[in-house]
Amino acid sequence: MKKFNNKIGQSRLRQKNEEQKTRKVINMAVFRKIGVLTSGGDAPGMNACVKAVVNKAISLGIEVIGVNGGYAGLIQGDLIPLTHNHVNNIVSKGGTVLYSSRCPEFKTEEGISRAVETCKKNHIDALICIGGDGTFRGATDMTLHGIPSIGLPGTIDNDITATDYTIGLDTCINTATRFIDQLCDTCESHARLNVVEVMGRDCGQVALYAAIASGAVAVAVPEVPFDEAAAIEKIRKLRASGKRSMIVVVSEGVFNPDGSKYGPTLTKKIEAETGVECKFACLAHVVRGGDPTVRDRVTATEMAVRAVELLVQGKSNLVMCELDGEIHPVDISFALIADRMYKNKLKDGDLEKFTSEEVAAMEALREKRTAEINRLYQVAQDVSF
Repeated sequence: MKKFNNKIGQSRLRQKNEEQKTRKVINMAVFRKIGVLTSGGDAPGMNACVKAVVNKAISLGIEVIGVNGGYAGLIQGDLIPLTHNHVNNIVSKGGTVLYSSRCPEFKTEEGISRAVETCKKNHIDALICIGGDGTFRGATDMTLHGIPSIGLPGTIDNDITATDYTIGLDTCINTATRFIDQLCDTCESHARLNVVEVMGRDCGQVALYAAIASGAVAVAVPEVPFDEAAAIEKIRKLRASGKRSMIVVVSEGVFNPDGSKYGPTLTKKIEAETGVECKFACLAHVVRGGDPTVRDRVTATEMAVRAVELLVQGKSNLVMCELDGEIHPVDISFALIADRMYKNKLKDGDLEKFTSEEVAAMEALREKRTAEINRLYQVAQDVSF
């Protein structure tokens, strides 16, 4: 026990020394105040990010300013000083206490200039921006205009290719699975099938995890061609074998050829071709809410602490990523283009400013994400009975 306590003491001493070193960096850079904002769609765990930013920064002698309403609040100057008392007990709450919004004005040079002016007027030296890819583009814009910024990946969709995990995913899939389980109860009672649409944008991971966890008989995601005929034939055979309740999960990113939602169409088709009574349920934004899981709280905290540390070291234009279980900073520009590569949305000239090694790294990320989706899809197929 004494040896164990000595290790703890040594660890605390090292931490204290690191904080003292960091304070020297701050003093040299006259780094005194940072802003924190949440932008885009809310995600469980955003409040844990905010709390960690505030507590870590204050421990280093830095003031923290909360920006209400994302980039719109930055343009309008809707700011609030944050202290330990402001963030007490928020780590367990869903949503974001700083609120969020979409801000078309921030995409204009005038909007960016107003946001920069707000920072200068209020002596905000840097920003930590929590959200998805749109939030990261905003962080890059602020960095290019003289306000160092770092992004944290807060989105339930897990659709940022440069990171294995985004804050909010675990809570989202747990919420989705819980509601699907409840649908299973009534499906069993009435011998029905429920087609359930879940969120996820261009990424099918929410649907895949929910399908596997709930025992769905089929799942449709954007990344993998859906064999509709085979799925319907499986449903027909399962009903003939005596199976009463069935679930089919559809990602919101799957569409009909005319651009309409696929879920309602599939529901009608299954009922028409199998005779099984079918209902359609769209979970929609309910999966964004709720108390964040431990996974999301801890990941959010780790990423936020690291972001503050990097800012005071003079680093910026980074997004914090989880890669193979560890937190790493990744250049935002790299992350955004890697995302376009994975989603087949590259534009002419996107790769020109990157080295061949960086392009190869993007391709490796694409292959890794593709392999993960295919692996999960195969698991879903293997257990869909």
